[in-house]
Amino acid sequence: MSDDEGASGNDAGESDAASPDDDAVDGVPTVRVRGIYTTALTRLFEDEGLSVVQASPPIRDRFADEFRVAPADASVSTTEDRQGVGITGDGTAVAIAATEARSVGRDAMAWRDPTPRGAVCAGEVTETLGRGAVVELGDGAAEDSADGVEGDEGAGLPPLAGTDREGFLPYSKTAAHVETGDRLRVQVKEAAPPWGNGRPVLDTTVRVQRGLAALVRGSSPDSNGPELADLLPVDPPEGWGIDWSPVADDADLDALGDALDGLRERAQALDDAFADAPAPDDAAPHCYWPGEATVWVWFGRESRFGLDERRRAVTATMGGHHRTKAATNSASAAVDFVEAVCPDAGGEADFPFDAVTRQFGPMEGDRVRIDHGKPDGRLFSLGTGEVIRRDSDGTVVVERAMSGRGTYDALGVDQQPGDVAVTKLTEGKWWYPTVYRGEDGDKRGTYVNVCTPVEVFPSAVRYVDLHVDVVKHADGRVERVDDDELDAAVDAGYVPEELAEKARSVASAVENAL
Repeated sequence: MSDDEGASGNDAGESDAASPDDDAVDGVPTVRVRGIYTTALTRLFEDEGLSVVQASPPIRDRFADEFRVAPADASVSTTEDRQGVGITGDGTAVAIAATEARSVGRDAMAWRDPTPRGAVCAGEVTETLGRGAVVELGDGAAEDSADGVEGDEGAGLPPLAGTDREGFLPYSKTAAHVETGDRLRVQVKEAAPPWGNGRPVLDTTVRVQRGLAALVRGSSPDSNGPELADLLPVDPPEGWGIDWSPVADDADLDALGDALDGLRERAQALDDAFADAPAPDDAAPHCYWPGEATVWVWFGRESRFGLDERRRAVTATMGGHHRTKAATNSASAAVDFVEAVCPDAGGEADFPFDAVTRQFGPMEGDRVRIDHGKPDGRLFSLGTGEVIRRDSDGTVVVERAMSGRGTYDALGVDQQPGDVAVTKLTEGKWWYPTVYRGEDGDKRGTYVNVCTPVEVFPSAVRYVDLHVDVVKHADGRVERVDDDELDAAVDAGYVPEELAEKARSVASAVENAL
């Protein structure tokens, strides 16, 4: 049985924004979970006192608990690349859920999104592309939405850095033709994880969402809702139509009433915000409405194994369950098959690196990217190279041709035409070395990167750089660099102190070994 039920969770009828504590039981926030981490996070949240609602059929089968069909204060959904989760909804509930999700391992990291889902902005079109337009949104959404995740529960959740406040408006989401320089009102329909290449998706239709339903501004009332909806004593506000989620069919009258009451309050507050607001032509870029608190949590290798432990307490879970599922959709399906036909495959066995890479890659001769994550949420590719060696113990050696321009960071040596970089990456290690050689084979220096545990996926090797590094110059000199950058990342809240201490310890060990 797959955990991947409704993984995206971003459809209007399934979104879960709520007002603080509206649906909580005795003050306990409610959470809806979807995606490949669902079983593990459901176990974690339930153990920590959160109330999971709107559980998918596999989860209802696995757990003995009764799961209510009720609006959720926060929604947790696996990202499309399976590397982590997005959490949206009420600020307090989002902060609590994010804090618990980060607790599964030292290498789990979380950031507040400056362009949160549901934010309504006056934006300016800065570029037109084949399928849509790029719209500048300004800084207002980031400033206003951050308030909900900055209390005691949200301590240590920094905002994303280096992120442009812009989104992508598909031409299909606007009735009018748009050109560069146009100013218009848009809403963030789908937020985008910081480590990906996509921009938040925008829409010119404004809606407010609340788990069991959404209100759509400018549409007519929906007559196709659940049968109990006809018994509700309250109607949508004037100028708003209701869009019921399919899960609302299973909700009771109280849950439907609570959902619609909350929607009415939010819709009326949004109408009030628009009533006194300047027109987009006069205001852009400007935030009219802050939207839902939105946080992204990236799971590293250690965190995925921590999630395995939570899942194993509920059902058969093979060694490296989440690590394998995070690789590709086909690998995820293979895990489901193995655990369905061979329940004895569960247990605390090691991650079967050799078997997984033989089936899904990478193998010798394949090409892989080196995806270099940063503690502030950004991700850069260091380039793509050829796997020139693969060992069954988890090591791949990747060779890249260098551009011949610029200088090797920290080594202080200029690149030359014909230079190559040979990088040895070992699954699970907190560091990896890159040796730079000239066309004649002479070593130009070695750079050892300290990072979160390396994960060797079929098309990319991934980790998050922890700033402090060790270099060995061609003359044999060993130098430790960038401790100050690690200290600054700790002060900014990007790197927890426990993770920073691990990085410093690894750097010291590497320095002594060289």
